[in-house]
Amino acid sequence: MPARLSPADPAAVAEALARQERGPADLKLLSKHFLAVLADRAPGRSVEVRVPPYAAAQVIEGVRHTRGTPPAVVETDPQTWIALATGALEWSTAVDEGRVRASGERTDLAPYLPLVEVAP
Repeated sequence: MPARLSPADPAAVAEALARQERGPADLKLLSKHFLAVLADRAPGRSVEVRVPPYAAAQVIEGVRHTRGTPPAVVETDPQTWIALATGALEWSTAVDEGRVRASGERTDLAPYLPLVEVAP
């Protein structure tokens, strides 16, 4: 089971979001932050959302997963996850373009996204 994530310091998140070029430290901070925000807004353990290599979180109410490969998995890269979380990319577009892999029940995260709106 993934460790419980906590949202990052708002100032650190704002700084990382403001950078045009995000390095690995920014991607890690933002990936973990937005997974924590999702876990707070959609508590549960029926879907595992993975953003390798940085973090994973179990979210959304339903059948609880306890060991082995979860029956419902969403996986994407950090850049795509940050774009989805900030509203820069729509869920359906990311899925259609193959930037998100989602399998199992309750893996449509569209109702929970974006997690924050960022001004263009």
